Amino acid sequence: MDHNSGRVIRGEGPVVDVQFTSLLPPVGRVLIVKDLGLRLEVMQYAEKKTVRCVALGPTDTVSYGMEVTDSGSVLSIPLSQDILGRVINVFGQPLDEGGEITAEESRPVIQPSPSYLEVNSQLELYETGIKSIDFFAPFPKGGKIGLFGGAGVGKTVIITELIHNIVSASQGYSVFMGVGERTREGHELIHELKSKDLLKNVSLIFGQMNETPGVRYRSAHAGLTVAEYLRDTFNKDILLFIDNIFRYVQAGNEISTLMGQLPSDTGYQPTLGQDVGSIQERIASTSRGAITSAQAVYVPADDFNDPAIETILSRQDASVILSRDLAKRRLYPAIDNLRSTSVLLDRTIVGDHHFDAVRAARKILQRNADLQSIISVLSKDELVAEDRQIVDKAEKLIYFFTQPFYSSESYTGLSGVYVPLADTVEGVRRIIAGDVDSIPKEQFYLKSTLDEIERQWQEKSKVSN
Repeated sequence: MDHNSGRVIRGEGPVVDVQFTSLLPPVGRVLIVKDLGLRLEVMQYAEKKTVRCVALGPTDTVSYGMEVTDSGSVLSIPLSQDILGRVINVFGQPLDEGGEITAEESRPVIQPSPSYLEVNSQLELYETGIKSIDFFAPFPKGGKIGLFGGAGVGKTVIITELIHNIVSASQGYSVFMGVGERTREGHELIHELKSKDLLKNVSLIFGQMNETPGVRYRSAHAGLTVAEYLRDTFNKDILLFIDNIFRYVQAGNEISTLMGQLPSDTGYQPTLGQDVGSIQERIASTSRGAITSAQAVYVPADDFNDPAIETILSRQDASVILSRDLAKRRLYPAIDNLRSTSVLLDRTIVGDHHFDAVRAARKILQRNADLQSIISVLSKDELVAEDRQIVDKAEKLIYFFTQPFYSSESYTGLSGVYVPLADTVEGVRRIIAGDVDSIPKEQFYLKSTLDEIERQWQEKSKVSN
């Protein structure tokens, strides 16, 4: 047996212990089970001459005594411009039917974040065409926007819509990371990108829910490495879409438990903050280009006090909170506009017109929320005239911020719309000013601009007369 070879002495699920006779490989080194080609990543030292590894693939056929060789390197991903338009795994291997990918270089998936001096911290708004996001939680270029919500409230639909709206207008490249999610959603996204002729400038990296925790965990690092490569090599702005960042945390927690680490008093891995930070701090703007990220965040049991959710939330530049109540009422996108916010909501950044409109809209929406307990017991008719007027305007604002999506055209039968921010701000201002008090709230449902709403109402009124 070579000095850099060992043998499997224990296997339990995705954890494999390997004993060496002399030289122990360092933590982070990739080992290979010789007969299977299975990669193992060294996570910690166990007893004498033994390393504990997490498998980067299925371990069903691993058996006692199998020879394991030290690859001599850490987990790396081969890179070239050929990864654009392709679907790959954590090793850079193609998952589609496009043939082999020619590599020009290889980079370790674990990379340091840019230094303080390298980071460009200038704030700039990225228009998405989604009314609620652009108005209440504007998307910062080179920043991070989190889409927080429980199961089935529309996180992936919004991510897909952002891909459609931003990628089609972008001159840069995009990277999609599917971390711990369903294979079906990946197929749907690829089909959507192909049908819109957008796949050619997008690279997709998948570590799906059926994979081992090691693959799911490292697929996030691999996707970031791809984004950094495209930014640094081609001096391009990169759009990075992550679905789902909570699954990355979950995979890290599984690995921590398998390694025998005691959980923190919150039930998560003791390195929760470090794990999340290792991803979020690499998403940054430099002199070579910006990486701008939109991240879907699954909220278990709709509990926003979950420690993982609080940790992820604290590292976002903009937070879009999705509401199950709005989803039940079919008010899509089901964004809670009172709880969603952004660092860009500053008068000096978005301007007086936008900033004042947001403050006025939130004041009306908050008053409406406060009045709901009275309305549920009595009725809206029992309110004073001023409060009835506020409730009417709030309902119109809620309906105005619904919007048909391109990504859901096949389900709704409605054509998707892209709404410029200026039109959204002007529409909100006019609703608050009372310019459209005569139009019923139902007329605002799943429309684009206020001009369209007024035009359709006028046509409807003419027909009824």
